[in-house]
Amino acid sequence: MVTISWWDLLAWSFSPLAWLWQVATATEVESFLPPAHNLCNVLMAVLVALLLDRLWGEPPMWLHPVVYMGKLLGGLGRLLAPRAEIARDYKRFMLAALVWCVLAAMVFAIYWTLQFLLPYQPWWLHGILVGVLLKPLLSWRMLKDEVLAVESALQQSLPAGRERLSWLVSRDTTQLDAATVRESAIETLAENLSDSVIAPLFWFIVAGLPGAAVYRLANTADAMWGYPGWRGQGDQRRHWQWAGKWAARADDVLNWIPARITAAWLALVAGGLGWQALRCDARVTPSPNGGWPMGAMAQVLGVQLSKPGVYRLNPQGHAPRSEDLLRSVSLASKVVVAQVLLALIAMVLMALWMWKRLAHV
Repeated sequence: MVTISWWDLLAWSFSPLAWLWQVATATEVESFLPPAHNLCNVLMAVLVALLLDRLWGEPPMWLHPVVYMGKLLGGLGRLLAPRAEIARDYKRFMLAALVWCVLAAMVFAIYWTLQFLLPYQPWWLHGILVGVLLKPLLSWRMLKDEVLAVESALQQSLPAGRERLSWLVSRDTTQLDAATVRESAIETLAENLSDSVIAPLFWFIVAGLPGAAVYRLANTADAMWGYPGWRGQGDQRRHWQWAGKWAARADDVLNWIPARITAAWLALVAGGLGWQALRCDARVTPSPNGGWPMGAMAQVLGVQLSKPGVYRLNPQGHAPRSEDLLRSVSLASKVVVAQVLLALIAMVLMALWMWKRLAHV
């Protein structure tokens, strides 16, 4: 029987990548079994989180941690962002950055504590409970359903499609034609495949539940604070040029690798794409990351995706049709399924490796 020390319990909050290194370099059973068990917990948690998302979607709002993150960010944002435009407002920038860092530290500490206090034995129970906590930090089913709802609404009428799209995007949808409604829906699907699925899983693998939670806070803060100008109406109207700059840049940093991983997955499930052309497309978007999943999706579908006056991806492509939107959902679904298969394969390989090591003891 393997004895689990307090240090091993504490190590559960460390990086799974570090555990992988410990397993790969271990020379004795006592040194490789604890991190190997931790890695199995990680893989089990990924499977549980994606299964819960597939079966039930989002938890109730009163149980959803991202809802509480949004409420906290909204309240603090009203205090941080000014009602008047101020040039070079470095004081506001520093204050907002400090608040962001304090919130990130709080979220990290909360999820570290939750992860640390979960029962460690049996190993599969720990993995299941971590998966339950991971689920609200990622979202695929809701994104897929909302994008498909836009197409269903378009089949009824153009105004219905515009109205449904307004649930997904912040831009004015009242003047869009059917093709540009589909463009916006496909762009949202591609970008949020990265933001809502791949990135939370990436940061979970890097830093466990605390890493995924801090990423979700950063992504929510970017959505609420990271606007370069005016936002809101009436008493809620605020200028975010400086108050939101840190949140926007922090989200850019945390999404840099996941956005490119998402593009690579789309290329893989579609059978390849022109990487050089994708690099060119990715450079034309204001975000250093959004152009990668959106550009990859545009290429594999053979469509053009654009925001008037801002960017045009895959300009030689045709305007999106109904079948293109449906295929975009199919391709994104394959990327999510690939995460499940990858976790299953990794679990099997880990189990075989552990059995082989134990057999030689």
